[in-house]
Amino acid sequence: MVSVRVAHTADLDAATLTAARRLLDEVFAPDMADEDWEHCLGGLHTLVWDGPELVGHAALVQRRLLHGGRALRTGYVEGVAVRADRRRSGVGAAMMDHLARVARAAYDLAALGSSDTAGPFYTACGWQPWRGRTFALTPDGIRRTPDEDGGIHVLPLAAPLDLGGDLVADWRDGDVW
Repeated sequence: MVSVRVAHTADLDAATLTAARRLLDEVFAPDMADEDWEHCLGGLHTLVWDGPELVGHAALVQRRLLHGGRALRTGYVEGVAVRADRRRSGVGAAMMDHLARVARAAYDLAALGSSDTAGPFYTACGWQPWRGRTFALTPDGIRRTPDEDGGIHVLPLAAPLDLGGDLVADWRDGDVW
């Protein structure tokens, strides 16, 4: 029996957090770093269980993105992972639906960084590719992040957006986007 649970990091026990980290390590091997896991913490997790097995995870954390002269309260999606044998079964779409519902009620904007292969999935879920330039607000000032251009997707919510404009991410350790 498949079940979906949405919970804040604070409400997840150690075993659940360990299962989520293990799933991310499995799906993103060998590229899953400690900083990537840290980016998933402190917000809401959508967890899909098939009996005792965790088959899907996605997180929504708060960040600030700068666009059009405004700091936008942003629900940023992290750690979207579906176990290989459960892909293309609706698990990912169900998780994204849950996160989009929360984002619509709580944020000015929702955003995520995507791999080239996952981009069509996010587009099918209603997310739009960011066509403009990307930047990061680093300790040394605003720096261009050209490798991220074309890899950011947004779910427009309350804030007016120019999808061809500049988008600046707040600073964090590890991958900024």
